[in-house]
Amino acid sequence: MRYLTTAEVAERYRTAESTVRYWRHIGKGPRGIKVGKRVLYPEAELLRYERTLIDGQDEWDLAS
Repeated sequence: MRYLTTAEVAERYRTAESTVRYWRHIGKGPRGIKVGKRVLYPEAELLRYERTLIDGQDEWDLAS
């Protein structure tokens, strides 16, 4: 399984790293896992998140 850093996720979505960190802080966006002091994002989780965007589901709806 491949894991991406916050910088790689930001590049993938063409946004700032701070935006990716904010998404994580508010519980929106792809879920990351903490490994030591780093947050890594499994590629499978990014694909799941993208599918929710394509399907038009709001990420908040997934929590219910």
